[in-house]
Amino acid sequence: MTISLAAEKIPGLPITNSLLTGMAATLIILAIFALLIRGIRRTPGSKQNFAEWIVEGFLNLVESITGDHQKALKLLPLGITFFIFILVNNWLGLLPGVGSIGFKEIEDGKEVFVPLLRSSNADLNTTLALALVSVVSIQRFGIGELGIKYFKKFINFSGPIQFGIGLLEILSEFAKIISFSFRLFGNVFAGEVLLAVITGLLPLIAPLPFYGLELFVGLIQALVFTILSLVFFHVAMQQH
Repeated sequence: MTISLAAEKIPGLPITNSLLTGMAATLIILAIFALLIRGIRRTPGSKQNFAEWIVEGFLNLVESITGDHQKALKLLPLGITFFIFILVNNWLGLLPGVGSIGFKEIEDGKEVFVPLLRSSNADLNTTLALALVSVVSIQRFGIGELGIKYFKKFINFSGPIQFGIGLLEILSEFAKIISFSFRLFGNVFAGEVLLAVITGLLPLIAPLPFYGLELFVGLIQALVFTILSLVFFHVAMQQH
């Protein structure tokens, strides 16, 4: 059994196995929503009711954070995108064949197994990209709501305490990138390692409870990332 912290490159292709899984997840999401919106009509059917239930439930969640319906409508598209993309990637990594089907290569004189697919969120590059999108969006929502006044919380010369707080605010924005990326990466990667070890030791019955646990963890991690992002979006849009 080989456990690699970094994503492996696919032989013959200029991409990694985690990127290939992320592309597959994106295609799956697009296909699902293409089917959901295909038959939209004034009298909704079961598929349309399901899609509207997801959107309305998320809108209620965002509105409970912002306390404002109009702000919730602004934050909803990015929030629901974060949740669905992270969730699908987390669960896709649990499918049979992901991590177990691949190639064998010779590295440093040793035979090494290279999986064809690997959970996209078990690659720090993916979670770092998601974190950067979230933190950049925080600034975008803040500037869009407050204009030039938004930068006052970072640069404030009205007193030494206010100036020091501004420096801490700048540091906190960079800390959010580290926190977002490593929290998601650490939980997903640790779950994959746990499943690999348990499957290697007792391959038949023992992994089943852990697969159930990882399904739950995948949902929770997607929800945590999304809610934290929404909270930071809302805080950035506040006057005080």
